[in-house]
Amino acid sequence: MGVVLAARSVSAGYSGVPAIHDVDIEINTGEMVLLAGPNGAGKSTTVMTLAGAIAPLVGDVEVDGEKCRLPLYRRTRGGLGVITEQRTVFMNLTVSDNIRLGRGKPEDVLKYFPELEKRLKVKAGLISGGEQQMLSVGRVLAANPQVVLADELSLGLAPIVVKRLLSALRLAADGGAAVLLVEQHVRVALDVVNRGYFLRRGRIELHGTREELRHSDEAIQAIYL
Repeated sequence: MGVVLAARSVSAGYSGVPAIHDVDIEINTGEMVLLAGPNGAGKSTTVMTLAGAIAPLVGDVEVDGEKCRLPLYRRTRGGLGVITEQRTVFMNLTVSDNIRLGRGKPEDVLKYFPELEKRLKVKAGLISGGEQQMLSVGRVLAANPQVVLADELSLGLAPIVVKRLLSALRLAADGGAAVLLVEQHVRVALDVVNRGYFLRRGRIELHGTREELRHSDEAIQAIYL
């Protein structure tokens, strides 16, 4: 198991003003890593910097141990999958047609979300919000990405749907992908991730294994208060 994606002492932000400071994160092959913290902590900035949508002001992003300054679209062609809280589906196209716009096949998506099989001929705008997010996640995972960055994909969804989405990401990690998950449901996430990082005011305040974090309730609560 080796490091696939890493931030090395990265500071990044907008218009030259850093929103994150001196961030160090590593994601290994076959590993699912949590990135958590209160609103405004810098989670999305961290994800977008790792993805190549934001250039570091200081420090480096490394892919497979090499410094990488490629833009987002180049990284997605090279095996990066990005999932956002906004469901990236085409509402007027069927579920099946939405899948065809990705780099996988319907059967590849159904491996992760078999419940979508009965919805393949239905327009995406007519399925539930949870099903739309399953479609978004499944379409990314069907392309067999090397790295998956999932930013608040469970926002506003029912707990049972959240567990389905997290299970799919765990399955992708077990298949060899390196997964970074930004998630507000910390306790649920700690059931499926290997390790976690907690941001506060743009800095990493706490990190550890799943078991270490499960016994760090006071430290986690202090980050959110």
